[in-house]
Amino acid sequence: MTEKSIPENAAQFTPPAADPWKGFRGVMAGTLILEVIVVALAFPVVAKLAGGVTWASGLYLGIVTLILLLLSGRQGRPRALEVNLVMQVFVIAGGFFHWSIAIVGVIFLIVWIYIAYIKRDVEKRIEQGRLPGQHPI
Repeated sequence: MTEKSIPENAAQFTPPAADPWKGFRGVMAGTLILEVIVVALAFPVVAKLAGGVTWASGLYLGIVTLILLLLSGRQGRPRALEVNLVMQVFVIAGGFFHWSIAIVGVIFLIVWIYIAYIKRDVEKRIEQGRLPGQHPI
């Protein structure tokens, strides 16, 4: 990290006593697990309302569900939030098989946008020294 990227007032504050990103990673992983459950529950919807599960719809929903499940264990990686946001495009594209899958994708896209907003807010609070456990030096 270069000195230009460090805010001038950042040196005044200590890092938070508890790691705020540990809980944040847990929230992201939990959200992905919820999304896995909801996308997996789309199988019966496609089976009943969209004329049955074809090899294409079953393969597509299965792969998306598997990728979401695998991503839930990789939330500590850099750019995990961006990958989660990109995955929503693929969930929304499932609307090709039934419109209800696209609705699920849009709802989770809104959730992920809110999570991104929270992340940005926590980053600002850390820089300003406003998190609990941060005290002026």
